[in-house]
Amino acid sequence: MKIAISIGDLNGIGLEIALRAHKKVKKICKPIYCIDKSMLIQGSKKLNIKIPQDFKTCSVGNNFTINPGIVSKKSGYYSFLSFKKAISLAKKNEVKAIVTLPINKEAWNKAGISYKGHTEVLSDIFQKEAIMMIGCSKMFACLFTQHIPIKEVSKRVKQTQLFNFFVDLENSIKAKKIAVLGLNPHAGDNGVIGDEEKQISKAIEKANKFFKKNIFYGPLVPDATFSPKNRKKIKYFVAMYHDEGLIPIKALYFEDSINVSLNLPIIRTSVDHGTAFDIAYKNKHPSIKSYINAIKEALLLS
Repeated sequence: MKIAISIGDLNGIGLEIALRAHKKVKKICKPIYCIDKSMLIQGSKKLNIKIPQDFKTCSVGNNFTINPGIVSKKSGYYSFLSFKKAISLAKKNEVKAIVTLPINKEAWNKAGISYKGHTEVLSDIFQKEAIMMIGCSKMFACLFTQHIPIKEVSKRVKQTQLFNFFVDLENSIKAKKIAVLGLNPHAGDNGVIGDEEKQISKAIEKANKFFKKNIFYGPLVPDATFSPKNRKKIKYFVAMYHDEGLIPIKALYFEDSINVSLNLPIIRTSVDHGTAFDIAYKNKHPSIKSYINAIKEALLLS
């Protein structure tokens, strides 16, 4: 099965991961790397890693000089073009899925790209609300809001929007049980510390009625929900904002976790780590676990 690999920010660790993992990856799929051959040669020389003979690439354009560990508008723009190329291959059915290596959001900003990340690009291109789900086979966090300021989160926590999110999520993952976190400390303590939980409760009730079974549970107290006991019973957790869901995921399963974009006409998975500029091109052998897991999940969803 063919999978497009968006190469990520070439000033970071993405290319090294792709090169070091290729031997394993080619055993489970047919990867097509969205990187120009000239950029691949330049990067491999800096890494002192030989390019495998079966390392298939496709042209992206706008080549530049790799500057390891530096936030650059040129590297940011190239990573954006690589992602767009992967999307194009998926839309043409030339690949079954997309797997993305890490970008740098500041580099995208320097390049004049208005998107905050991969998920926002996909939502815009396909005109659907892509759902960001991050985790591993043991636990996933599904994010109701993504890359927005904390002060904006409470404005988004409304019954209608939450209900639509719950329906799209369940239609995507077909889960039997999904825990929903509250927004406020102690899940609001019945309105003592905020009233957003009233909107969450109404949305949960409406979603369960829609599916004619109790799938969604909550709103649950955020600081107690991820206990070992709860994680034995529940795999999927809905977080109201980015860090509420990602802090426990990264604390427990940092190297294993991946990013999955749901509610889209194409399949996209990603590593769940950054560009690691501090170790880029220093042959520190960055972990390939998240990347391999992302490949496997893409194949599973295809």
